[in-house]
Amino acid sequence: MIVRNNSFENNAMIPKKHTGFGEDLSPELILSDIPEETVSLAIILDDLDVPWKKNFSHWIAWNIPNTEIIPEGLPKGARIEKPINACQGIAWGKNCYRGPKPPFFLKKVHRYVFYVYALDTELMLSGNSKKNELMDAMQGHILAETKLTGLYKNS
Repeated sequence: MIVRNNSFENNAMIPKKHTGFGEDLSPELILSDIPEETVSLAIILDDLDVPWKKNFSHWIAWNIPNTEIIPEGLPKGARIEKPINACQGIAWGKNCYRGPKPPFFLKKVHRYVFYVYALDTELMLSGNSKKNELMDAMQGHILAETKLTGLYKNS
């Protein structure tokens, strides 16, 4: 399985519109080579470079239908129906995508990794779920996984 988008290349800078300093829109994710048996998709977005916490989560979503395009700008909320069905758990305190927005005093480049998982089931999780609960629920159901890394640095 492969993930890409039209906003930034793998290991390239994330545009401002996808950050907390811009419109904070989730980027469009374009998938290919999805296993045929896939029932749903899940996403985790982690900042790998927060000095006080390993893998700080910015977004978790699951029960996304098997699709080749996850649209840009998914709305806030634990359960969304448009432009695509999805459930979103708590990451960085909210049920939504929250893009890069490191504190002004952190000047080094941060790596933001979009992990996408193809699952053989839908997951029974509440909107209050966090990353560890999503990871536990996915165990034994992952058919394929891929990732896309974006970079961000405060000016």
